[in-house]
Amino acid sequence: MTAIIHPGHEIQLSTTHQDDMSLLSKENHLKITLISLHGLIRVKDPELGCDADTGGQVKYVLEMARELAAQPYVREVELLTRQVLDAKVDPCYGQLEEQIAENAKLIRIPFGPKRYLKKEGLWPYLELFVDQTLVHFRRHGLPDIIHGHYADAGMAGAQLARLLHVPYVFTGHSLGRVKRERLSLGKTSEETLERRYKFGLRTEAEEMALETASMVVTSTSQEVEQQYAMYHHYVPERMEVIPPGVDLDQFSPPTEDWQPPKIADQLGRFLRDPDKPMILTMARPDERKNLEKLVEVYGRSEELQQTANLVMLMGTRDDLNELPRGQRQVIDNVLHLIDYYDLYGKVAYPKSHGPGDVPDLYRLATVGKGVFINPALTEPFGLTLLEAGATGLPIVATNDGGPRDIIANCENGLLVDPMDGDAIEKALLRVLTEPEQWHTWSQAGIDGTRKHYSWSNHARRYLRDLNDILEHSAKPALVDRPRARRIPEFDRLLITDLDNSLTGDDESLHELVDLIQQHENIGFGIATGRHLDSAMALIEELGLPRPDLIDTDVGTQLHYGPKLTPDRTWQKQIGYAWQPEEIQKVLDGQPGFYRQTADHQSEYKISYEIDPETSPSVTEIKKTLREAGLRAKVVLSLGMYLDVIPVRGGSDLSMRHLLWKWGFSPENVLVAGDSGNDAGMLLGRTLGVVVGNHGPELERLRNRPRIYFAKGEHARGILEGIEYYNFLENIVIPNDRIES
Repeated sequence: MTAIIHPGHEIQLSTTHQDDMSLLSKENHLKITLISLHGLIRVKDPELGCDADTGGQVKYVLEMARELAAQPYVREVELLTRQVLDAKVDPCYGQLEEQIAENAKLIRIPFGPKRYLKKEGLWPYLELFVDQTLVHFRRHGLPDIIHGHYADAGMAGAQLARLLHVPYVFTGHSLGRVKRERLSLGKTSEETLERRYKFGLRTEAEEMALETASMVVTSTSQEVEQQYAMYHHYVPERMEVIPPGVDLDQFSPPTEDWQPPKIADQLGRFLRDPDKPMILTMARPDERKNLEKLVEVYGRSEELQQTANLVMLMGTRDDLNELPRGQRQVIDNVLHLIDYYDLYGKVAYPKSHGPGDVPDLYRLATVGKGVFINPALTEPFGLTLLEAGATGLPIVATNDGGPRDIIANCENGLLVDPMDGDAIEKALLRVLTEPEQWHTWSQAGIDGTRKHYSWSNHARRYLRDLNDILEHSAKPALVDRPRARRIPEFDRLLITDLDNSLTGDDESLHELVDLIQQHENIGFGIATGRHLDSAMALIEELGLPRPDLIDTDVGTQLHYGPKLTPDRTWQKQIGYAWQPEEIQKVLDGQPGFYRQTADHQSEYKISYEIDPETSPSVTEIKKTLREAGLRAKVVLSLGMYLDVIPVRGGSDLSMRHLLWKWGFSPENVLVAGDSGNDAGMLLGRTLGVVVGNHGPELERLRNRPRIYFAKGEHARGILEGIEYYNFLENIVIPNDRIES
């Protein structure tokens, strides 16, 4: 069980201790798994800016992987992302592996539809990623640390870490609550924002990641103090400010023999006087980047137009009409403003540029004594500011987030209010018209980035904190395989809920029992919210076969075989962060809450019956527990039965635990249920069946891959599902790919 520690505390280590890295140097075999799921990631010439999902995070995770792999304590780094097979993108995104460095690989995990999906479209498929990654880990070994990047990988990584008992690290990059708060100030309705950005799913995923993480890596102190503070699982002691680095080999000042790059010719096609200094900005066309405001400031200022050209790199595009609507709108607005202010010959906006052009663009601006500007409304970090600074180009940046720390550390430019046009104009003119100050800022950027923002510094600080985490972490319980192998004697498993799934239709139940008894190759399992004694009594009353496995108490107890042998490894993990007395103190007084009788309670389950008319919603209950500093899962079934269990419990984790432990393929496991406490086991790569008499809380699973909604009720629905998947013979999965 991972100890709760506080890696955010500054630990005063001697130089000897820092260099020794006692635990890591002793074992000298650290394996780190980084997860970054959305967008398009490739090792050579990443396509940054090709869409809203393929930006600075791609560069961050690739360079982080490369630098960590270069450290002497690290044996292996793997960066897991999504495999994409789509004619609209490069075939390289279908390759399963790419080498990042000698001991670092990019691994693409296939899950969900083969085609490219925006990040908002990935949510229904994350459980499939978890299951596929378990297969990968079984083949290639468990990592020592799992590190999730952004909300989607944050949730998936947290699930993997909880299941495997591996310490977890999270980096949010940008946060849903921050974005929602900013966008809600505009004209778009809350309903439209939720439909477009899936904020509910995103913020719940972020809460789960924060709840699970032993360490949260942030880029700036503002993220810790203002952004993460908006979350219920905000624990500053677990947060560590470790700024990302910049590739100082690639982003370096122009040398004496430096020659203008080819892309200068592209800019020359737009500019009447290309030798003027350059106001350079580089950002994908996103409303948050505030590009229209920059054009407006330039268009209204005769002095800026006389002094400098405006050069705008807004991603890459072949055809405006093929861009997503939001990006197309931003570019349309920029072009309209160029026309409105008659800026032809003064503004360059090339359609495309390659990754290799970027360092030379900064150098071109530096040679011309120009300035780089980031006018974004909010900026979590601002990697382009580091790149500009490292090449000697002074910066003007929004007074928010990362730019504050960068300019405080490097002293290489000015901060501005991104909504104050006059302030932006004055800052740009000051950089462009004060030569001595320009030279001071230029040299300060070169020196400051090398002192504060090298990837080697990032990797050393990161590993120092990992060392602390690993010293306080127990060995993962699932590293060792079990000796007894009863379950793998079967070639498939049928696991079903008990109440309302098996009960309610005696005729179809007898048919199902006969079917199970006729097929010795099929293992039979029960998953129920009941206590073990209560479940076994009902099993005998119904005349069911003795189950080969039984998952009771809402996925908190696992037993096997005729002697009901307990799963020791599951018992080792389930109690993590569990504080039942404190939970009861918080919930017993809630309106509409009635504690169920003692026979419904267990060591790792607190059960209530609630009055939905007067009780708080599940979301409010989760918030109440989080604000009390309590980690737990809340499960509602049939609208009135509410169970609170440990964060490492639940049918989702118990199901994956037993499949991992016994090496069983999810495609050979049919699971059936009717209520909310069955939802976890229905998701993923198992063959899910929801019986016709299901509770309303399962409707959210409709149209999810590998979940079949039967028309038949009770055991009749299970029989229908068995037929649907041809489960008794050569299994077929008609609902494997859902392109929604």
